[in-house]
Amino acid sequence: MNEKDIQFLADESCDFTVVRALRALGYDVASVAESFASASDLQVLKIAVEEKRLLITEDKDFGEWIFAHGEAMSGVLLIRFPANIRSDLGQAVSVLVATHGSDLVKSFTVLEPGRARIRKIQ
Repeated sequence: MNEKDIQFLADESCDFTVVRALRALGYDVASVAESFASASDLQVLKIAVEEKRLLITEDKDFGEWIFAHGEAMSGVLLIRFPANIRSDLGQAVSVLVATHGSDLVKSFTVLEPGRARIRKIQ
């Protein structure tokens, strides 16, 4: 899979700088805030699966839906960045996608400053 073939769904909790950064690089990024405002976490997860989109979120509850409840997913990118370095957020996500794009599909990934943990989910 070519990295540019990956499509994303940005949860309402996702900083919009991430959406802008990925769109600027030519990625297809749908936004819950723009298209599905006030959708529940479970609805967002189902939309991502139906549309084959990798979910980008800052909401840890998605981990519970996947690991505790066994919900299906196309991939989840959980962003964990402290307030004092959020100016690097768009760049950090862009670099992660450029270097590990296909690895993110069907994975639960946690992105923190300086590292990413990618866990494949079968």
